[in-house]
Amino acid sequence: MHSKFSNLSECLRIGLRHQLRLGTHDKGINSRYQLELKSDSFVLLLLSLSECPRDLFLLRRNLLLAWQNFRQILKKIVSTKESMGDVMKNSSFALTEAKYSAGENIKHVVLENVQNATLKVRSRQENIAGVKLPKFEHFSEGETKNDLTGLARGGQQVQACKAAYVKSIELLVELASLQTSFLTLDEAIKTTNRRVNALENVVKPRLENTVTYIKGELDELEREDFFRLKKIQGYKRREVEKQMASARLYAEEKAAEDLSLKKGITLGSAHNLLSHASQKDEDIIF
Repeated sequence: MHSKFSNLSECLRIGLRHQLRLGTHDKGINSRYQLELKSDSFVLLLLSLSECPRDLFLLRRNLLLAWQNFRQILKKIVSTKESMGDVMKNSSFALTEAKYSAGENIKHVVLENVQNATLKVRSRQENIAGVKLPKFEHFSEGETKNDLTGLARGGQQVQACKAAYVKSIELLVELASLQTSFLTLDEAIKTTNRRVNALENVVKPRLENTVTYIKGELDELEREDFFRLKKIQGYKRREVEKQMASARLYAEEKAAEDLSLKKGITLGSAHNLLSHASQKDEDIIF
């Protein structure tokens, strides 16, 4: 039963993809699925049709949750981009202050002391309404080698510049995570919308048309079987009547023969006497 249901589901999916690719809703034979007229197929179709409302409910609920998270992510993107301008402006201003206080060579000193990155980004997945959204988050690993940078002069401005750019990186990572989730969720919403529309406007009507068609065909087969049984019963009844008539005729002949035997004349002799009565006897003169 499970294998038959899987084959039917695969057939429905293939038909749905073909219908969506064509983008047409043909009438007649193309408005239903081509299945064999079997009771198993009919039962599976009824099961699929009974599960359509539940599938539509689940898809619409997931779509509603996806839309809610989509709006929240959009609001966060707008607010993050609005704050990004101020943060980047403060970072650039802090870099200018650090260069002015510690000298122009501070950039080369910082670059020469860099070995491994201490600020890294890792990714994880978050499940929202059945959609796996990628999430990025930053973390610090190891010790920085620039703690004593600007010790002679401008150390405070260098540390302020470092903190400003760390905050910029945090916002950039958050913005990248939000935008990636936004695009992924947008594609998931479009796919779910297509599934809802296809299930409601293509699959369900075709299932209903197929069920109606199979019901009509099964009723027609049942009427044909009933008519065939009636014809067979009529033929058998006529044969029984013929046999009964033959039996009655035989019984009547048998009764007549028994009666004639009791009188001493058989039916054959009586028949011969009657047939020879019209013939002329040579011994009789007159």
